[in-house]
Amino acid sequence: MPLLLLVAGSAAVAAAGRRVPVPVPLLLVAAGLAVSYVPGVPDYTLDPHIVLPLLLPPLLYTAATDSSYLDLRAQARPVALLSVGYVLFATFVVGCAAYLIVPGLPLTAALVLGAVVAPPDAVAATAVARRVGLPSRITTILQGESLVNDATAITAFKVALAAAVGEGATWAGGIGEFLIAAVGGVGVGLVLMVPLHWLRTHLTEALLQNSLSLLIPFVAYAVAEQVHASGVLAVVVVALYLGHRAWEVDFATRLQEEAVWKMVAFVLESAVFALIGLQLPVVLKGLGEYEGIDAAWYALAVFLVVAVARFVWVYPATFLPRLSARVRAREGDLSWKGPFVIGWAGMRGVVSLAIAFSIPLTVHGGEPFPERNLILFLTFTTVIGTLVVQGVSLPPLIRLLKFPAHDVQAETLAEANAQAQASRVAELRLDELLADERNALPAPLADRLRMVLERRRNAVWERLGQVNSVTGETVDDTYRRLSREMISAEREVFVRLRDGRYIDDEMLRTLLRRLDLEEAAAYREAT
Repeated sequence: MPLLLLVAGSAAVAAAGRRVPVPVPLLLVAAGLAVSYVPGVPDYTLDPHIVLPLLLPPLLYTAATDSSYLDLRAQARPVALLSVGYVLFATFVVGCAAYLIVPGLPLTAALVLGAVVAPPDAVAATAVARRVGLPSRITTILQGESLVNDATAITAFKVALAAAVGEGATWAGGIGEFLIAAVGGVGVGLVLMVPLHWLRTHLTEALLQNSLSLLIPFVAYAVAEQVHASGVLAVVVVALYLGHRAWEVDFATRLQEEAVWKMVAFVLESAVFALIGLQLPVVLKGLGEYEGIDAAWYALAVFLVVAVARFVWVYPATFLPRLSARVRAREGDLSWKGPFVIGWAGMRGVVSLAIAFSIPLTVHGGEPFPERNLILFLTFTTVIGTLVVQGVSLPPLIRLLKFPAHDVQAETLAEANAQAQASRVAELRLDELLADERNALPAPLADRLRMVLERRRNAVWERLGQVNSVTGETVDDTYRRLSREMISAEREVFVRLRDGRYIDDEMLRTLLRRLDLEEAAAYREAT
């Protein structure tokens, strides 16, 4: 029952949040904070054994399939510097700062805290990038970072945790573990991606293909973790490959898959942000000697170190490689605005909390893990601080910086040229097919095929031309609107015939599906 209430409540808040100017993730966190103190609401303790293997894989999978492999490859250097270099840098800087700021906190435990709060969150980054309309290069870098950095952070956490509990971890051993996890995760992804894609393209039913799609992230993650490799990297590699080759899957699968994964992402993202807010009572329990002013000062100090350390890394990592003439020639001019947004967009999220909750209660000698409750508290306040301060201020900051707007004219022209080339090839193919006696068609049907091609070719060009002086619509906009009105009229007739028992429900569903596909095609062209 608590789980059902969490999903239903977070989905309702997220739906309502789409109608207000406040970012939906912040609204969900605030709702979770408020609900956590309502009498009778149970404690929703984050279980890392649930969050990491059950929530993280599908969220990574949907974010990776929506990403562009080619764009990520083009931005491989900044993505790697952020997802690996920055995470390790933040682990060290935050750990050392916490060690100096908090009296009695051992350095090993402080480095555990540093690894926990080091990675910006994939869900938060994707949610912000969707909402604020960032330039494509910045969006690609943020998404690429958020896909890979969890693997770096989890490995750094394991190394720091081994030292903290007395397993005698060394720097050499930590580097070796990181390389094994990274290479192993990528290797598992490379091994799985081809057979999984082959299976997707050879299943004949869309329902079976989509059932497989829902299992893929969990399979990739579980296989990689089973061999002590990075499940995060395995999921990302598989998802990027499948997303890059999604055109090879049949249209019914793509239509269903898009709807299914949108629903899954909406439910999981909503529940994840609500869960963050619901953690407050759990985190505050047992804080003990660090309550009050001291705890607030430590929280503020760690948050500031996290925020400043990102800028300290981002600007040198952005501009130092540009000392190379080859890099400058390839990437062109670069202003300070892009790195500033990347530096300010380091929101933390549920992965940091899940990792923090996986800290054991005791070390090997049986003593309590040093300052475990304080680490949980500082993780929580850092997550909330970055979501509130950076999440709220990022959209107006981007508007203030006035990034160049998308060149709609150029994008439409590129789309029109692409459609024109495709239509010419399709027309030649149609002529070849109709020349074969086995493909003989009555003239009206052959003309209809050509008319469909012509309408697709002309539709994009019309967006560059004149519009209706009364309605402001292009000719193709008007065509689509009238088409939908006609479909709506047909739909009403079919329902009326069903209600009058002239046709049964099975026939109604067949007829409505045909209309739905036509309307979906018109809607997708319009958007």
